[in-house]
Amino acid sequence: MGLLVDGVWQDQWYDTKSTGGRFERQASRFRNFVTADGGPGPTGEGGFRAEAGRYHLYVSLACPWAHRTLIVRALKGLEDAISVSVVDPFMGKEGWTFAAPDPILGKTRLHEVYTAADPTYSGRVTVPVLWDKARGTIVSNESAEIIRMLNSAFAAVTDVAIDLYPAPLRAEIDAVNDLVYPDVNNGVYRSGFATTQAAYEEAVAQVFRRLDWLEERLARQPYLAGDVLTEADVRLFTTLVRFDAVYVGHFKCNIRRIADYPALSGYLRALYQLPQVRPTVDFTHIKRHYYESHKTINPTGIVPVGPALDLDAPHDRGPAAFAAAQTP
Repeated sequence: MGLLVDGVWQDQWYDTKSTGGRFERQASRFRNFVTADGGPGPTGEGGFRAEAGRYHLYVSLACPWAHRTLIVRALKGLEDAISVSVVDPFMGKEGWTFAAPDPILGKTRLHEVYTAADPTYSGRVTVPVLWDKARGTIVSNESAEIIRMLNSAFAAVTDVAIDLYPAPLRAEIDAVNDLVYPDVNNGVYRSGFATTQAAYEEAVAQVFRRLDWLEERLARQPYLAGDVLTEADVRLFTTLVRFDAVYVGHFKCNIRRIADYPALSGYLRALYQLPQVRPTVDFTHIKRHYYESHKTINPTGIVPVGPALDLDAPHDRGPAAFAAAQTP
């Protein structure tokens, strides 16, 4: 994982010496919004009107942040409206790369996409990236905001009516996201990328305190915000689906597995089995990326064969089942 400094690529791992061994994630730099009419969004500048065929996603099938955008793209029926390029699962000295030149810009390295948008860009080169073909620039590289754009801006180009951020539930969704992001989504990275025992133990304890809280919450209701699927569920799912396969071993998040939590494991299976979600999960990419790319953690690059996961097993999740269980 490198970065650009004034447009020049540098192969540099994260600096944890200055933070007492703690991993701190850099904030995303491109923060524009696609809107239905092209007007300004909550951040950035205007001029990004929602149009079929205009936007392109650069993603990794291994990355949980990029995975969010693929799931929302599928749930909203935007596969034909927004094209996608997938990077190679191995991230080496050149960062994210493409097996063949990408069809939009003809680049072989993701950092070249960043400098095509801003030749003097400084910062980490991350996925996802939402590219505007019309203006020839990056709209956003912030996954939380990209999924909201996909959810809200493209009503005119899709006949799928699902709303993953409904107005009556927004306060609840935001409150859940504010707890799950630092403790679970980013918490597993804070555990895995820690370089001192104290920093690791602090982070991993937060991960499992929040998983215990989520287990209690999901024992009472089918989804994080109640009876309907929302963006909060998508954001949690992409971490949960990687947890037993990667984070337990590779990131040392091994106090418990998701399989050890009855409600969380059933919830994970229920989301995985959604027909729009299952095709977005690629365990080959997921395992290869983490185990082959993170040489500071796994210097041999050996990818474990296990664990055996049965995400197709039956589950008893869903609003109807919970309503029946709560009927006197």
